[in-house]
Parts: sequence; structure tokens; C-alpha cells
Amino acid sequence: MITLDNISIGFRGPQLLDGVSARINRGDRIGLLGRNGAGKTTLLKMLAGDLTPDHGEITADAGIRIARLLQDVPRHIEMPVHDVMAARSTDIEGMSSSLGPADHETREPWEVEQLIEETLSRMDLSGDSMFQDLSSGMKRRVLLARTIAAKPDMLLLDEPTNHLDIHSILWLEKFLKGWSGTLMFITHDRSFLQSLADRIWEIDRGRLFDWTCDYPTFLRRKAEALEAEEKQNALFDKRLAEEEIWIRKGIKARRTRNEGRVKALKALRVERTERRSQEGTAKLNLQVAARGGALVAKLDNVSFSYGDDRVIVRDFSTLVMRGDKIGIIGPNGAGKTTLLKLILGRLEPTDGEIKLGTNLKVAYFDQLRDKLDPEATVQDNIGEGSDKILVGDKTKHILGYLQDYLFTPERARTLVKHLSGGERNRALLAKLMTQPANVIVLDEPTNDLDAETLEMLEEQLANFDGTLLMVSHDRTFLNNVVTSTIVFENDQAEGTVNEYVGGYDEWEAAKLRRDDESRSLGDARGTIAKTQAAQQQKTTKENQAPKAERLSYNEQRELKSLPQEIEKLEAKIAKMHEEMADPGFYQSGGDVIAKKAQELTSLETELETKFGRWEELEARSIATSST
Repeated sequence: MITLDNISIGFRGPQLLDGVSARINRGDRIGLLGRNGAGKTTLLKMLAGDLTPDHGEITADAGIRIARLLQDVPRHIEMPVHDVMAARSTDIEGMSSSLGPADHETREPWEVEQLIEETLSRMDLSGDSMFQDLSSGMKRRVLLARTIAAKPDMLLLDEPTNHLDIHSILWLEKFLKGWSGTLMFITHDRSFLQSLADRIWEIDRGRLFDWTCDYPTFLRRKAEALEAEEKQNALFDKRLAEEEIWIRKGIKARRTRNEGRVKALKALRVERTERRSQEGTAKLNLQVAARGGALVAKLDNVSFSYGDDRVIVRDFSTLVMRGDKIGIIGPNGAGKTTLLKLILGRLEPTDGEIKLGTNLKVAYFDQLRDKLDPEATVQDNIGEGSDKILVGDKTKHILGYLQDYLFTPERARTLVKHLSGGERNRALLAKLMTQPANVIVLDEPTNDLDAETLEMLEEQLANFDGTLLMVSHDRTFLNNVVTSTIVFENDQAEGTVNEYVGGYDEWEAAKLRRDDESRSLGDARGTIAKTQAAQQQKTTKENQAPKAERLSYNEQRELKSLPQEIEKLEAKIAKMHEEMADPGFYQSGGDVIAKKAQELTSLETELETKFGRWEELEARSIATSST
């Protein structure tokens, strides 16, 4: 479908892509990986035709349509969703694909309108809704709909899950799984990547590696490749060192073999100079403050609302103890940041009581990044005017400290407003790690971080002795770090907040079990209603009949045994409820939980059936004895 032939491109510094060749086939679903600044977005721009390589050529089959969905949602758009869909790319700043003539389309107006209506229906969008009033997730959905409506053969997505809540991410996953075109996407969401990618491309030190496998297989092969590379480089460096020692001792005789050895040494030096070392990994080091009390926060029947119209939290109670690692999950705009501030005592509840522990030292990673001055350099933001910084009980030079967070001296002297999203996050982490704390609060820390930094942050947080409160939409990150979750479940009632043991997967399993129980209860109630209606109809007929029908011998025996059978079933159900109420039950795995829920549903249905049968036989017995 598309061929890249010896592509090279660079700006300042080393080449982002250096002599890259690759092929893209129809139907491929390629996950594009690489460190922040490696050149991933640059590659997407070249594939979309928005950027020309310095050298080499990109060739596509005739008539191929490629659409790129930009990473950021364009600002200052105030128009209905339908008009956003129909607008030309040149009409709205930041727009990529369009249905209009500006994108070399020759469709008739009625055809454009039909495509828009079909796509709006398919993606569950209302064309009359105002774009500016939508959540960030719904805005991203509108832009995706606009891109899809143009019927591209290949779709390029740059961080499509950034700033989306879990519900929106799951919707996007499901939609893209059902989309038949070719897909290439950049993402740091490992769950999203594992779900969608059947081929992994990685940009590393100017080269493009086509791993031709899914994400889990890539992780294993990548670790093996890095280990082999380290061994090979070590052998090369050892040989070079030996030759340098030889040359310093002098050449004793001008013989051909010695001259050849000198030439070989020069070639080794050139090869070593051209080698691009593997990029470092951020060296995070949390500073733990003096231990606080066992209690961090206690919330008793807390409610909070903005005015009379918007309820954020309703009648919520929880106990946060030292060492707890709690993830907060919910839709965008539900009030997760507000709940964090309530737990920390920075907001007064509308109702209820909040009690805070003693000697709390809080380090807060802010969602809006307002702890960094955009007009100051990274160095000034972290060092606060000093060229030295205290890390634990040691003093380090600020530039040396920032190198642990992958900031070169040149980049450390850059104004924060000129940094990428990933660099800003690393700068904020660098500032956060200088503060001794026994309570760490992270509000969406994973946006824009590369996979290596994410894994390092996970490891640090998992080993942190203090308390962690974290808002995140990253399912893998939640599973790997938190021990419990607090979830906004506004699908039940506004302001409903519930607490669960375990990470994202455990909450998802508990939610599925609850939904199954609700359906089972509804089915059981329907069965009871039908049984009662049938019994009433039968009783009416019996009352109208001249003589009630007597119970048979078998029915008399059945009536006599039913109370004992009902009692046994009730005991089994009570025991299962007790077992499933134990928090440890939700750590037993999804298959076990689903099996137990199905067993409970079956027992409850059987109990309702036996109750109905007992009522029927008892009514007939009473009727015949009275006559």
C-alpha cells in the first residue's frame, strides 16, 4: 500500500530518521512506539503528506486516501457538530481531513450530506449539539467522525487516548476494532496498544524497527535484543581498548600487517564515533518524609455540591490509612479532582465530616501543571534560582539532577512554555521528587509520558512506603500500582461514589457481577410476577369451578418436602452472599467471580420457582380441605 525508501529527516541535532525503509500493507494495525522526541509525529506527518523528508521517497498506491487525526483538539470552535463535520480544512485552524473540495474531493453536496448523516448515526452523535459544549472525549469523537466520513484508506492517530476518560477509551477501542481500514497510531496507553496493534514499529536512535508482532511479543523480543546489543557493544569496546593500548606502545616494525592493523583501528574509531548510544531512562527517586500517624483521612457521610444543581459526592464514607494506594476512577467532569481536595481537607464538605491525620506531608502532582512557571526555564523552576538542590540528605548540582530526568544542559535552560507535553510532565516529576512527602497525590500523571518513564514511575510508587492518592485513566497503570479504587458511578445516581478492593480489573469484574445480579433479580421478579399471575388466574378458575381438584399422592409428598428444600436453598444463598462479601473474594480472578455469580443466580431462580410451587400446592390443599 505504501513504501518508504531510504527516508531521512532531521531538524537540530541527530537525525530523527536516518535511512529508513519499510512497507505498509492494507489492513495493517501498526502501533508506533518510541521515546518522546524520537520522531513518531514527524513520521505521521510525512505519511500524511504534511511534511517532506530531507532524503528518500514515500510512494503510495494510486488513489490512496490518508487521513491524520491531530493530537490536540482545536480551540475556539463554536459551531454545531454538523457544521464541524462539513467544514473545509482551511476554514478551521488545526483541522486535518474534510469532506470539502479543499481536500481534492469532487462529491456532490447531497453525497457529502449523506456521508455526514451516516457517520453521525454510526458514531452516536447529534449534529445539532454545539461543539464547544461537549466534553473533551466527545470532541475527540466528533473529530474522529469527521475523519472517518472522508472514507480514508489509512487512518493516522496521534495519542488518541490522551485526556480521555476510561468510558471514552473503551468506546474508541471498540470502534477501531470494527473499522476495516489500515491503521497506524501513536499511544502510551499499553492496554489500548495491546488491544489493537497486530504489528509494532519502533523508532530508536534514528532507525525504524519493524517487529511484526503484537505488543506482548514485542516486549519480550525487545528485552532480548537490548541484552544482545549490550553484549556486542561490550565486546567491541574491549577490542577497541586493546588496540588503543597497542598503538600507544608504538609500532616496532613497519610491516604490512602493522599498517593494516593501524587502518583497522582507525575504522574502529570511526564506527565507535558513529554509534548512537541508547537513550537513558529517567532516574526517579521519591523523597520520603517523616512517618505520619496511622490515620490519613476519615470521611463520614460526606456530600459536596456546587450550588443546588450539581451534586459531586453524595453520602460517601471512607477511611484512608497510612500505606494505602488508592486510584480514583470516573468520567471527565465527574468531580475526581474535587474528591481529592475533599480527602486532603482543602475543601469543606456540604454535609458530613472529614477528619485528617497528623504530620501529613503532601506532594501534589497537579493535573493543570500550574506548579511550573511557563515563563521560567526548567532549571529555574526546579532549583528556584539556585544552582544546587537538596535531594534527601545530599546536595546535587541542578543540571546534574535534571540529567536524571533526561534533560540535557541545553534543554534544562529552555523556557517551560517551549517544552513538549512529555517534557513538562518530567519536569513536574523532577520538582515533585525534591519534596519529602508521606502522602503523594497524582492527578492524571501518565499523560504524555513515554513507556519507559511510566514503568519507572510505577516501580517507585509501588515501593513507596507512604500513602498514594491517584486519578488516572490508564488501566495498566492502575492495575500495577493501586490496592483499591474509588469510583464515580453516576450511571446509578448523581453523586454515587463506591469503593472497591484491587485495581481496574477487579473493579470491572465487580461491576460485571453486579450487572449480572441486577439482570438476574429482574428476571426472578418477572418469573415471580408470572407465577403469581398464573396462580391468581388458576385460583379464580378453581373458585368458579363447582369442585376444587384434590392433590395427588405425589403432590402431597412434594408439598410436604418443599419447606425443607426451600430452607436448604436459603442457607446456600446466605453462605454464598457471606463469601462474596469478603474483600479477598475479588482477588480470586475474573473466571472464579463469574462462575460464582452464575451459580448464585441459578440458586436464586430455583428458590423463587420452589416458592411459587409451594404457594400453588398450599393454596390447592387449603381449597380442597375447606370443601
